[in-house]
Amino acid sequence: MSTDNPSDSEASVETTTPSTRVALVTGGSRGVGQGVARALADAGWHVYVTGRSAERLAATIEGREHSIFPLEVDHSDDARVEAAFDEIRTRSGRLDLLVNNVWTNPKGFMGFGSTFWERPVDDWDSLIGIGLRAHYVASVEAAKIMVPQGSGQIVHISSFGSRAPFHTVLYGMSKTALDKMAADMAHDLRETGVRCNSLWLGLIRTELLLSFGMEEFNGFPLDRAEDPEFVGRVIAALAEDPDIRSGDTIITAEYGRGHGIVNNDGAQPISHRGAFGGGPLFPPVTDAQLGLDTADEVAEHTGKSGAAENVAGH
Repeated sequence: MSTDNPSDSEASVETTTPSTRVALVTGGSRGVGQGVARALADAGWHVYVTGRSAERLAATIEGREHSIFPLEVDHSDDARVEAAFDEIRTRSGRLDLLVNNVWTNPKGFMGFGSTFWERPVDDWDSLIGIGLRAHYVASVEAAKIMVPQGSGQIVHISSFGSRAPFHTVLYGMSKTALDKMAADMAHDLRETGVRCNSLWLGLIRTELLLSFGMEEFNGFPLDRAEDPEFVGRVIAALAEDPDIRSGDTIITAEYGRGHGIVNNDGAQPISHRGAFGGGPLFPPVTDAQLGLDTADEVAEHTGKSGAAENVAGH
C-alpha cells in the first residue's frame, strides 16, 4: 500500500535512473487503466496507478511488482490527488506521462436506452465531476512537474461519443470537453516541451465483456475490438513519437494500424470512424480547408487584430 510518506521498503523497490520513464495511470484497477498500466510496464516504464484501495489494484500489479506501484487516491478529493503527485515527485523525481483514465459509472447506468430526462440529475457528479473534472485536476498537477523539467506527455482517454450521440447526453458532453481540453492545454503548453492529446478508443475487449461469450456488442464485432493492452501499446508509442502534434485527438485503432500495433492475439482493431459519422473534432476543420474565404470582421471594424490571430497556432 502506498502512503504519502513511503516506507524504506517501498522506496527500495522503486529504483529509477535518469533514463527511466515514469508514468501515472489514473483509474488503474481494471479495464482500460489496468491494461494500459501493464502494457507500459512491459515496455519498460516505471508506472504508478491510482485506485480507491490497494486491494482493488492488486490484480493490476500482480507479476509486475517491480514496475507498477499503487497509489490510493479518491479523485474527488483534490488534496489527495495533489499529495499523490507530490509522492511521485519525491519517489521518482520526475513524471513523463500522465494517462487520464479514471471514470466512474453513474448509479444504475446501463449504457444504452435512457434519455437524459429519464436519468437522475446527479449523473452530473460522476460523469462531469469525475469523468471530466478529475482529468483537469490531474493535468494541472502533472504540468507542475512536467513544465519545469521541459518534457512530458498528457493523454486523455476519450471516445467517439464526442462525435455522435452515445450512452447519455452527459457522457458525450464529458468526452467532447476532454478533446477541447487537450486542444486548449496544448495551446498553453506550447514551447514547454510538454504535449497533450486526446484519444478516441473503440469498443474495448474487457474481461467482463468477453465473459458474456458474445460475438458482437451493439453491432461492433468483438474479434476486432481493442484489448486494453493495445491501448497501452498505442500510448507508449505516441509518447515517443516526435511527429505527434500536441492538441490533436487521435483514433487509437488508426494510429495502431499505421504503426504496426496489434491486439494480444495479433489481430488489428478496426476504426469506428465511419460508424460514428466522421473523425475527431479537434483540431477543427478550418474555413480555408473547406474552401471558404473568411474575413475577420472584428479586425476590419476596429482596426486591431482579432482574437483568432492572437491565439491561433500551437
